[in-house]
Amino acid sequence: MSTAQATGRLSAVAPAPHTPIAKRETVGPSATASPVAPAGAAAPAPETDFARMSSGEKVREKFIPVTPQALMDRLAQAGAWPNGDAQVARRLFMYLAQWRKQQYGAKLIELARLYEPFSPDSDLLITRTFQEAERASMEGRLVAGVCELMQQANYTRIDPTQIDIILTKDSHYGLDLHVDLDAFDELEIYYRGAVSKRGSRRSARKLYLRHEEFEVPVFQRLAILFKLKPEDKRIVEVMARDKIDRATAERRVRRMRGLISDQIKPEFVYIKLFKNIPRTDLEMCFPNTKIRFRLFDKIKLGVTAGGGLGMGVAGTLSKIAVASNPIALAGAVAGLGGIAVRQGVNFMNQRNKYMVTMAQNLYSHALADNRGVMTLLAERAAEEDVKEDVLLYSLLAKERVHLSQLGEADAAIERYLSSTFGIETNFDLDDALERLKGDGLVSVTADGMIETLAPSAAAGRIDQLWDRFLDDLVDGSVSEGIEYEGESPERLS
Repeated sequence: MSTAQATGRLSAVAPAPHTPIAKRETVGPSATASPVAPAGAAAPAPETDFARMSSGEKVREKFIPVTPQALMDRLAQAGAWPNGDAQVARRLFMYLAQWRKQQYGAKLIELARLYEPFSPDSDLLITRTFQEAERASMEGRLVAGVCELMQQANYTRIDPTQIDIILTKDSHYGLDLHVDLDAFDELEIYYRGAVSKRGSRRSARKLYLRHEEFEVPVFQRLAILFKLKPEDKRIVEVMARDKIDRATAERRVRRMRGLISDQIKPEFVYIKLFKNIPRTDLEMCFPNTKIRFRLFDKIKLGVTAGGGLGMGVAGTLSKIAVASNPIALAGAVAGLGGIAVRQGVNFMNQRNKYMVTMAQNLYSHALADNRGVMTLLAERAAEEDVKEDVLLYSLLAKERVHLSQLGEADAAIERYLSSTFGIETNFDLDDALERLKGDGLVSVTADGMIETLAPSAAAGRIDQLWDRFLDDLVDGSVSEGIEYEGESPERLS
């Protein structure tokens, strides 16, 4: 029985009945889309996707913006499976969901162990010391592990060398921000959900009396991992880059480091997760953001300061010219000093206004920090895996598919998501297929045909994997670091 015969709702997932899949037309998510490349073909690099997205081109992401439960309800509805297997299929989907959470839970335990020496939030006792080589190895594995979680949660990487594409002077919040990316030893930036939201603001065309609506490009989720360079290392880099002596380089680096809170230290790794960040204000998510005055504010402050000081100087000079006693002369000079102080206060007030604006907006966008980010990413990665797995399994369990036809299967799943939920995605078939193969739910014969276990057998297979999980656990012994002996351990502050 074909999928189309099993259920009309799934007609977009499986090919039309009575026609070999190899002979059907390969159609993408839209009528004008190009044929989908066969599975295994090189996918565009995430950095390329980011550059295309930043130029205004609509790029389909791997992220599937529906809940796992919504997919399961539709894929396991009554009549969707032959032989009354819909209920068994639902149980299989629930098994898969729990199994994926358990797998990511094991990964999270290892990441938490690697993160402990680098966590700025830990309230645990330090009982183990590490050599520099060990710390470097743990840091590399930690960063790689967090990046893997982001990729499995279907985040797209932004290459820091390409970030200048969106680091512009345009700002949704009216701020001119600048960030020095060379200050970081580690820097990873990922986003998920590049969309546009409607906003409103007062317009110069309407004399600032009425609001007008406009499109605000945002990242629904933005994750940043960073670690500052040690000060000495940064000083050496500045000396080489700017061809200056060490004393001058030290002053420059310390002036730039003055923008960073004392709580941000080079020995720690920081992970931040934000929501609904306007793409033009990406800089405000970094710890070393420098706020610059906008041209309008420079002109306004220049005119008021210049006018006030000019008038003050003129008035003071006229008073000095006619002053006949020292008290009158001192009063004139004091008045000029008061004008200068007032202009300085105006400058500081405007700068503080900028800082408050940035802090208020950043507060509303913050979602999680450090270990909380890892926990949330692991949960989201498990959900994305489950959604991909149940979609692919639902097709392969009802259709005989050859490896050469996976491109058409990919397109069929994308059509199903488009027709059922109205979403355009770049379904990650290869990743889902590898997981199903790894769990033994599907296999590939010598001639390239994909064989898939029936729902009942597949559920039994997941049950077996659960039974073996504890038996296959490693002993948990740690080879890195040395336990303190004869010394009182310190507590992280």
